[in-house]
Amino acid sequence: MSTTDIQAENTELSRLRWQCRRGMLELDLFLQDFLDKAYSNLPPKQQQTFERLLETPDQMLLDYLMGRVIPYDKEIADVAKQIRLAAGPET
Repeated sequence: MSTTDIQAENTELSRLRWQCRRGMLELDLFLQDFLDKAYSNLPPKQQQTFERLLETPDQMLLDYLMGRVIPYDKEIADVAKQIRLAAGPET
């Protein structure tokens, strides 16, 4: 991987890290933890789905990540499930 590629990846992760800051502690923990642990291992299509998931309003996003509501969009539902699993057994 070239220096330019690494810089672009770091810039992208910084942008996503900023988008993961939601002002709701539970969401911040879910999203930041997932970004740190699992995001880079996702295929590009699921990375794009994660970005779409970040467009969800906070309360609905929390419901998705807590498993209280299952998204109609299967791709979003799959990524939300991966985020729950990355958070560990307590969720």
